[in-house]
Amino acid sequence: MTLIGMSKEDKRHDVEVLNRSLYFEHQGVWAYDFAATKLSQTDVGKAVLALALENRADHQKHEELLISAIQDLGGTPVQSEKQYDVSSYLKKREGDIDSDVNIAKLALAIEIDAAVGYIGDTMDLKSRSLMALTAGIANVEAIHAARIRVAFNALGISVPIVPSSAINKATRDSWVLSVSEQPTAHP
Repeated sequence: MTLIGMSKEDKRHDVEVLNRSLYFEHQGVWAYDFAATKLSQTDVGKAVLALALENRADHQKHEELLISAIQDLGGTPVQSEKQYDVSSYLKKREGDIDSDVNIAKLALAIEIDAAVGYIGDTMDLKSRSLMALTAGIANVEAIHAARIRVAFNALGISVPIVPSSAINKATRDSWVLSVSEQPTAHP
């Protein structure tokens, strides 16, 4: 990564931005681990778990990339916490832990926020090479969201895979599925 010529102040700034991203990657890994213990042993639960494990593996790779970049900048990576608070999602009815489908909705909301967060973080960075890294991760987060939406369709719950031509703060609500929504089942 090209970090030569960055001022100490710019490096400190980028470490803060990357640590913010790393915090949310840690949260994503934790959320998938936590949710896995709540899934049923039904076919739906097993399908959600399989996708969750694939997405979690990507989040773990993102953690590694961010830790490496933070260390390259001379910073100290934020450590993972034992648990994270997802109550804001539950209060907004953007998922729950009471059923396999609602767990998938919770994962979808977290993935959408990850994609949106990375967009903001990318624009906040000073280093162009770090911008390329976080923009690439933002793309994978958006792919996670689309894959979850594909899974809903595979389970007979009809939702548009890409409900908006962009993923950002303004379109976030079109991507998230609330617990109160009852998508149409395929005939």
